[in-house]
Amino acid sequence: MPLSNRTPSGMPWRMVLALGAALTGLSAQAQTPAAISTSTPATTQAVTPPGIAVAELAPNAPDRYVVQRGDTLWGISGMYLQKPWRWPDLWGMNRQEIANPHLIFPGQTLYLDQQGGYARLRTRATQNSAPDTVRLSPRTRSETLADTALPTLKPHLIEPFLAEPLVVDEQELLQAPRIIATTEDRVLMSTGDRVYARGDATNPLRTDTDETRHYRVFRNALPLKHPVTGEVLGYEAQYLGKAELLRGEGSEISTNDRGERIEEYIPATLSITAIREEIRAGDRLLPAPARSFVNYTPHAPQHEIDARVVSIYNSSALANAAQNQVIAISAGEHDGLQTGHVLHLMTKGAHIQDKTDPSRPTLKLPSESNGVAMVFRTFERASYALILNVQTTVRVGDRLVNPQ
Repeated sequence: MPLSNRTPSGMPWRMVLALGAALTGLSAQAQTPAAISTSTPATTQAVTPPGIAVAELAPNAPDRYVVQRGDTLWGISGMYLQKPWRWPDLWGMNRQEIANPHLIFPGQTLYLDQQGGYARLRTRATQNSAPDTVRLSPRTRSETLADTALPTLKPHLIEPFLAEPLVVDEQELLQAPRIIATTEDRVLMSTGDRVYARGDATNPLRTDTDETRHYRVFRNALPLKHPVTGEVLGYEAQYLGKAELLRGEGSEISTNDRGERIEEYIPATLSITAIREEIRAGDRLLPAPARSFVNYTPHAPQHEIDARVVSIYNSSALANAAQNQVIAISAGEHDGLQTGHVLHLMTKGAHIQDKTDPSRPTLKLPSESNGVAMVFRTFERASYALILNVQTTVRVGDRLVNPQ
């Protein structure tokens, strides 16, 4: 029996497919990162590459692969490429397309097309490929494309850090609303406890506006200093937890002992919804960012990057970092760094004493490639990167450079 050219609702299938393509385009546009400042180094024109040399494919790169739930963009990149950051070239993406994620979904089939010494990955079979048998049945989808798109990395590795690390201006945290008291003057707060806070005349805590009711709690904006020059790149605020605004600041009319009516100020009331570290009076409140779909394409910077590891996030007592830890680095939007940029970690090269020489001179060993890190959050002069793989521990002062 021939397949009907209309859906059960009466809409032509051609119109449904066109609408799906349009939604995919809108989804990709919505994820375009904010433009880099005008101080960013100049970039070349967008050029669509022919693909990647077949010799650069991974030894066992499959001709066809069905995307599975639990896959990540980085994992599939490593399946096909010796250098996973060459992912945009494998897709034939130009410089402008890199700003948008190449959306891939579970259930899709990826086809490796090899012609003329070059390889490209496609989501449709070429004329030389054996056709797939596809069974179509009408169904209704209630989930958005963003909900099902393949993440770049395992969500549990990166999602907590999309809101927690914060590089602020020196005065930004000092001008934010502050906690002034806790329930019954308790020192140690827990989830569900209430705290009281106040803003200033220009930044009050209100519930009768369109402003967010969800806040992050921070303390101690400490300077992020370049490990070589000592330059202050920004101030990193210490993340403590989350709070929800229950009642805004206001005033209350009461009567004193003499029967006089007086107006008294009443601070805002918030409920602690999550705690990372102890929250106390004096801590500051900043609006929580809206939860959004975050994905990006792993790729190498197109201009030279030479950055240093500034600190190991949330590990002030540790001098070394390992795989899956977050590091702050001394380059940001001002230097043209973008989310998705992949960088090589380099050791500093230890100083040793040459005991084979009678004069015992001190020599510096050469820097060596030590692993790979991916930038996932950028600020003006600093950024945060996740260590994807590493051979030895990463230390403050280690370099990050363009991958070769």
